[in-house]
Formats: sequence, structure tokens, C-alpha cells
Amino acid sequence: MKRLLLIIKTRFPGLLPTLAYGVIRTLFATLRVRMVNLASPKAFHDRGEGIIQVMWHSRLCISPCAYQGNKGHILISSHGDGEIIARVTALFGFEHIRGSSSKGADRALKQMLRLARRNEDLIVTPDGPRGPSEVVKPGVAQIAKLTGLAVVPFAISASSCIRLRSWDRFMIPLPFARVFFVWGDPIRCGADEEVEQFRARVEEVLRKVTADADGMAGT
Repeated sequence: MKRLLLIIKTRFPGLLPTLAYGVIRTLFATLRVRMVNLASPKAFHDRGEGIIQVMWHSRLCISPCAYQGNKGHILISSHGDGEIIARVTALFGFEHIRGSSSKGADRALKQMLRLARRNEDLIVTPDGPRGPSEVVKPGVAQIAKLTGLAVVPFAISASSCIRLRSWDRFMIPLPFARVFFVWGDPIRCGADEEVEQFRARVEEVLRKVTADADGMAGT
């Protein structure tokens, strides 16, 4: 399978995103989905306000199918695999901010500030693109402090899944699994709150909502 994917990636680079999109859509159609606390992001969207939605990199697989906002912009790394993710999520209707803590950070920050002023959603995996797994990097806290946007933690869990041997043990739900999309309550960076303090708070609430989702799924 790895050899086949490598051949497709190198010889037919435009085909892989289309295949991935089709697989995700087909997989999602088989799942028994329950959305929990959707009112958390919906309250902002109903008022025309943007949010920063955060989730762990390992839970990305079917996350495009869960998005409930009006217009989402995903922060994606400028590394090679980021291009594939960008092409796949573009097929779901997302737009992209290219950059990471190690490459293109200043450009990405400026773009996010512009989007925040337009009250559009920013979607961030704060432990990506290379980890360490489930450790929030300071960037998302800095963005929240500069923009004033609320951070809404989000998690996905499944009653049956496989975990890849990647740095984050990437989760792929199995067909017909019970899947829970869980949103936590929003938090904001206080005017006098240090970036590190808020970073730790984001990590705490994101770990909690992920544990809640796993508990619902029985994993």
C-alpha cells in the first residue's frame, strides 16, 4: 500500500487528493455520527463572529466533514505533505493559510490577522505539523491574544479505529463506527494574561474535550 501511494504521489500528484477526498466522503457516509455541544461554535456563527477552532493533528482524518461554520481557513504547514492536505481540504471548500512555527510564520500571522478582522474562522492543529503530539505550541495563544477571537476546542473519537505508526498516531475511524464530534466551551485570552498562561489553558481544555470524546466512544 505504501509503495502504491508513493507511485501515485510521484507520478500522478493531482490524483492523490481526489482519491483521498473520495475515500473520506465514502467513509463518512458509513459512520454513525453524533455531534455534541454544537451550540458552542454555532453561537458565534449566528452572531457573525469568527472563532479559532483547535484540534489535535491526530484527529484530522474526517474533520472536514464536521465543520459547521460559514467559511473556514485552515493553517497548513509549508512542508511537502502540507500541499497534499491543502489540496484535499480545498475539495471540501476550505481555504488555506500556509505556514508553521518553522517556516512562513510571519506571513501566516499577517494573513490570520486580516481574516480575524473579517470575522472568519481560523482552524488550527496546535501540535502540528511535527509534534510533539498533544502539546500546544505558543502560536495559537499568540493569535488569540492579538485577534481577540475565542478559542473553541474540538475533538473527534470513534468506537473503532486504526492508529497509524506516525508521530501523532493518526486516527482513522473504521466503517460503521460510532463517531463523536465534540466541541468544548470557548475560552478567550485575558487582556493581562501572558501568552504562556493562555497556551497552557488551551492545552488543558483541548485535552479535556478529547478525553470527553474518547469516553463517549468507549476508547
